[in-house]
Amino acid sequence: NVAIAIITVNEFRGSEKDNDDFSFDYFRKQFYSLFPGNWNASIVDLGTIEAGASIEDTYFVVKSLVAELIKKRIVPVVIGGSQDLTYPMYRAYDNLDQMVNIVSVDNQFDFSKENKLDSESYLSKIVIEEPNNLFNYSNLGFQTYFNSQEEIDLIEKLYFEAYRLGEVSSNIAVAEPVFRDADLVSIDMHSVQSSYSGNFDVFNPNGFTGKEICALTRYAGISDKVTSFGIFNFNPNGNEIVLTAQMLWYFIEGFCFRSNEYPFGTKDNYIKYIVPIEDEELIFYKSNKTERWWIEIPFLTNVNNKLKRNTLLPCTHEDYLAACEQEIPERWWKAQRRNVV
Repeated sequence: NVAIAIITVNEFRGSEKDNDDFSFDYFRKQFYSLFPGNWNASIVDLGTIEAGASIEDTYFVVKSLVAELIKKRIVPVVIGGSQDLTYPMYRAYDNLDQMVNIVSVDNQFDFSKENKLDSESYLSKIVIEEPNNLFNYSNLGFQTYFNSQEEIDLIEKLYFEAYRLGEVSSNIAVAEPVFRDADLVSIDMHSVQSSYSGNFDVFNPNGFTGKEICALTRYAGISDKVTSFGIFNFNPNGNEIVLTAQMLWYFIEGFCFRSNEYPFGTKDNYIKYIVPIEDEELIFYKSNKTERWWIEIPFLTNVNNKLKRNTLLPCTHEDYLAACEQEIPERWWKAQRRNVV
């Protein structure tokens, strides 16, 4: 049974690059020269989607293919052109009847004002356009000076989550519960420092190191909930291919260590902790198998809920300890707010 499908997409019109005839041969050569780990997942390489006559044609093919693969329980890994390809990947979930959580590793939010769809504004389109299946958007690694105050305020207003570069790189484990709650993960290679990515055409003096971005892609792979994954905004003929290939390797490595704890089969393998805070009780679960933590988002009876039942939000042991000190975890509070329509 195929578990992962690799697809390269030769579509760069959403970025400043022209659609030169990029070939992904160099990428494949790099990736296939790496030794596989002790992997039990079978992987197929579906080759390259060439750019359509219009960018919409490319979106249509990406959306249809990703939707088909997800339906077959195969994880599509899109190694692509510009990051606006996240948009058709998100649209692939339209007929799957579920709310979607997007996690983006990026130095900016891509909320740009123009109504056109490109790699710096695709998020606006995802947020505004019907059908609106987006439950949460989380950004990892934003750099404040690349984002206007309006964008930062908007993230707060929509109860989305954003973690600054310094916050993530000083404690990479904070990203693990964020990925554990993601359906779609989109990585912008501009979030990596140029001295690690090798991309000096677009010079980024600050960003994640090679080791950090590989740790993040491994977290994305290990998350039981992630059903599609993409790496964007790099030059397929450039130096950053070496790091991109290693990131893909780490994603597959993580994928092969999935523990299948989502969704909960039985509650027997978990210890339940009840923490009274002010006038409510927070309910935490800890897995006996992996020692990971979750917190329950209650189903509110008197309002319209986006989620159909009590749901579990991944969290950290630190969140539990903070709750014991009467501090309500911010992610739980935001998830509560998002859930009420």
